[in-house]
Amino acid sequence: MQEHVGYVANKDDLLKRLRRAEGQVRGLQRMVEEETYCIDVLTQVSATTKALETVALALLDDHLAHCVAEASAEGGPVAEEKLREASAAIARLVR
Repeated sequence: MQEHVGYVANKDDLLKRLRRAEGQVRGLQRMVEEETYCIDVLTQVSATTKALETVALALLDDHLAHCVAEASAEGGPVAEEKLREASAAIARLVR
């Protein structure tokens, strides 16, 4: 049996947000194909980026609340590894 991931309770919401972001990317492609004014394209890029950041932050929140919290309760090397993973994920998000 596969261990459940922390975001399993929010899976439908995450998928809905990802489908919305996918639609935004298709819209960006269409805008470039139609040679839309660059500022308008950049505005849409910003909105798409924010949509993906929202998904990333939700995943990070679930990871901290589920995986990291459980590992911290266990302690030891597993906890240290989960904290390193979370720290690295945060660093990637803020770059």
